[in-house]
Amino acid sequence: MSINYKYILTIVISTVISTAILINCSGGEMPDKKVAFRSIKDIPASSWEKLSQKKIYFGHQSVGFNIMAGVQDVMNEHPEIKLNIVETSDASDFNVGLFAHSRVGKNVDPKSKIDEFVNFMDKGIGKKADFAVLKFCYVDMRPDTDVKKIFIDYTKSISQLKENYPEMTIIHFTVPLTQNQTGPKAWIKKIIGRPVWGVEGNIKRNEYNEILLKKYKGKEPIFDIAAIESTFPDGTRSTFTKNGKKYYLMVPEYTDDGGHLNEIGRKKVAEQLLILLANLIQ
Repeated sequence: MSINYKYILTIVISTVISTAILINCSGGEMPDKKVAFRSIKDIPASSWEKLSQKKIYFGHQSVGFNIMAGVQDVMNEHPEIKLNIVETSDASDFNVGLFAHSRVGKNVDPKSKIDEFVNFMDKGIGKKADFAVLKFCYVDMRPDTDVKKIFIDYTKSISQLKENYPEMTIIHFTVPLTQNQTGPKAWIKKIIGRPVWGVEGNIKRNEYNEILLKKYKGKEPIFDIAAIESTFPDGTRSTFTKNGKKYYLMVPEYTDDGGHLNEIGRKKVAEQLLILLANLIQ
């Protein structure tokens, strides 16, 4: 019986690499300040009544639908929150209080999302909405994405909207995260020098989010979805490192496919979005 030394060597290398991956990508094991989010119970009923009278527009794609499903979940559990949720981008619907949302642009084409968002505002929403939100998707930030260019396009358009519609408040969104690929396939990719799914994309998402937070944090409203997605229930963060730098990634329990929010994740995100909106009107 012959011994396949190449196979044995591969197994040994895989074990070493998998151990390294577990150390660097296990999430929450690296030192990081714990995050504490406010509870939905901290918001008085009067604030929910005021919020129900506001006109909100939220432009998004698939993760946005996850979030809106989460909003409905929260409303089902908290009957004091009575929001008029309508899937629309038609300005004629903004004559009453509502939480409007719709698809905007195309995935992997963030400029199309910026342009269509601006178009919706210019067609009448900008003159009627109290709050407007544009959310990019995780697929908009890929390994070859020029995040600085996207941010320049975004800030240029947003600045113009703020000038044109000074009564409307724009809420900035960080870019959602994904998980990084793990398991045997990831180990093999490491061995043969192929990129592990999620790593380079999450680096780009982290880079964009850093730029956005530096620009707007403490100055204008920001909804940091990336912080929520990367925070475990105990307040620790899900992280990985590359070339000595730490990056955030999605907590595994918040997704079933590595990118979209499951019932647990969508509720966590929705709760914090509603709390932010409620705080903005107080």
